[in-house]
This record gives sequence, C-alpha cells and structure tokens, in this order.
Amino acid sequence: MWIAAVTLAAWAWLLLCQGFFWRTDVRLPARVEPREWPSVCVVVPARDEAAVLPASLPSLLAQDYPGRAEIFLVDDGSTDGTGELARALARQRGGLRLTVDSPGEPPAGWTGKLWAVRHGIGLARAREPEYLLLTDADIAHGPDSLRELVAAARTGGFDVVSQMARLRVESLWERLVVPAFVYFFAQLYPFRRIGRRRARTAAAAGGCVLLRTDAAERARIPDAIRHAVIDDVALARAVKGAGGHVWLGLADRVDSVRPYPRLHDLWRMVSRSAYAQLRHSPLLLTGTVLGLALVYLVPPLALFGGLAAGSGATAVLGGLAWLVMAGTYVPMLRYYRQPLWLAPLLPFTAFLYLLMTVDSAVQHYRGRGAAWKGRTYARPDAVADEG
Repeated sequence: MWIAAVTLAAWAWLLLCQGFFWRTDVRLPARVEPREWPSVCVVVPARDEAAVLPASLPSLLAQDYPGRAEIFLVDDGSTDGTGELARALARQRGGLRLTVDSPGEPPAGWTGKLWAVRHGIGLARAREPEYLLLTDADIAHGPDSLRELVAAARTGGFDVVSQMARLRVESLWERLVVPAFVYFFAQLYPFRRIGRRRARTAAAAGGCVLLRTDAAERARIPDAIRHAVIDDVALARAVKGAGGHVWLGLADRVDSVRPYPRLHDLWRMVSRSAYAQLRHSPLLLTGTVLGLALVYLVPPLALFGGLAAGSGATAVLGGLAWLVMAGTYVPMLRYYRQPLWLAPLLPFTAFLYLLMTVDSAVQHYRGRGAAWKGRTYARPDAVADEG
C-alpha cells in the first residue's frame, strides 16, 4: 500500500511539476517573416539511405524559400548507391542546388555521423550562410518548412530551432512503441524548459535542427561533441552552454519516413543509445530500472494485486496512479492520431523500454557499444562531452 502511495505521489509530481511534459501544444513559436531572408545551407549526413531518399530528398529540393539556400548531402561510405541516387533525384526534380560529397573514413575519436556533419559544414562555410539546417536523410519536410524555421529563429532570437519530427506509426509495434518514445523523451527534456534561457534543460531533435552559424562557431560544433552518440542533445547543450538560446517543439509537417515494422527494428533503435544516455553508469542504470518499475509497473500491479488480496486501499491507489499515467499519455496519442485505448497499455510499453535499456547495457559490456549505420562505438566515454 505504501509503495502504491509513493507511486501516486510520483505521478502527481510528474503531472504538475515536470514542465507539463505531457502537453503537446509546444509548436513553432510566433513568427514574422523577415524583410530580408538570410542564406541557409542544408547539411544531410547519409549512409545507406537509398531506401528512404526518394520519399525525403525531393521535399528538401522543393523548399519554397525566398532567400539563398543550398543542400549538401554527405555520402558517408554508402554501399547502396545513396550518392548516385541523390544526384539522379536532383536532376529529375530540380529545385534547390544539391552538392553530393564524401568525407572518407572518420578519424579516431569521431562518430561517423558527426564526421559527416563536420564535412558538410566545412563545405557550407564557403557560402558563408547565416544558418545551417541539419537534417537526417529520412526526414520529409513540408514545402514551407525552411521558411517557417528561419522566421521562428529570427523572430524569437533563437540560436537553435529544432522540431521533433513525427515518426511513422503504421505497424502494430510502431503504434505501441513510437508515441511512447516521444512521450518519454519529453518527460526527460520538457520542451517548455528547453526554451527558457535560464533553465539548464537543453535538447534538440537531430532530424531537424536549424542552427545559427555563429552560434555553432562559439560552441565549436561539431568538434566539441565529436564523441557523442546522442548528438542532438549534445549539440543543444553545447550551444546553450555557450550562451545560446535553444527551442525545441513538436512538428506539424516534418515527418520521418523510415519504417520500423518489427519489434526488432524498434528495439535496435532504442537500445543502440539507451545506455549512452545513462553515461554508461551502472548506478544510473540501476536507478532507471527501479524508477521505471516504480512509476510505470507498480500501478497495474497494485490495482490487481490489491483486488486479489482484498486490500481496497492498495487497489485504489494503484488505480488512481494508472489513471493519471494514462491521462498524461492521451495528448501524445492524439498527436499521433492513435486510438485512445492504447493509453492503458503504457505500462507494457514501459516494460519493453526497461528491457531495451538493460539490453543496451549488456551490449555495451559485450564490447558492441552504440552503433550508427553499421559502425559501432564501444568507447566508455562516448558521451563525455555531452555533460
């Protein structure tokens, strides 16, 4: 009964005191179009992305942007013809100018993706852009996406404007796992706190990051975060640590086209970096497992266990905690246009995330480490620069 009471108290605190993380109304802030549109260079790191490029790259080429804009796609050692396909799409579709280049193998101490980003930023510097748009190869943008991002950055004086792309939710496992992925991320990094200058919370979503070039130079991006596996959060922390103003919110017309049809695909997506998020700390891992169990698993166990044991108080406390939990999940399900009956299943999904986190630690100690597109990073200090 007392454990159930602590769980209910924890949910009351999360509901009211964790930056209203469960709300989904943090979208692009108020913006006014500038009189003169600044130049922008779009940097797209791509490794074996031929399967998704036809659904994503044309959306960048077709951007309706009044200023000067150019795309640099960095083909990071692809073996599936990513670079050739990108050039062919540019010839067929027209639109913004596209440059495709390759950086070669990353040197020691660099993750492959950030080495590709560094190469793309180096190419872009020759154009002297005011802004850089860092976006992944699986992200499809609405035709006015770049225009809206720049207007929001200019109006609000932001050095980083990042949107959490809407991930694909079509298969059964995507419906169960994907909305919860964003829900848990917002719980760790409440969007409202990220946008406050004095708040320490900082995060970005790597699929869509508009970054002021001078802010990138002050924060030494990407060199300062070259070891980071969770590069988007590391980037936001570096920029905010250098005095920059960061904003992150949910997207309306920025979508990931990458499919995760099987549980195995989603499991790999989460487990590849979960233990890196915990700084490869056994103590943080233990605390996370216990925290997930207390907050997400205890409510249904208390409800059904209390009913079975004839303890009405335990059942009521567990049921109330479960009700609050499900209620906070409803806005995210609505954002993803999913049926609300998925809300009571959040404890099951949380249990899956618990197992994924433990598996991430197991893979780390087996020497496999985190991975990106076939590269494995087993360094124990892989995220040292994130702090």
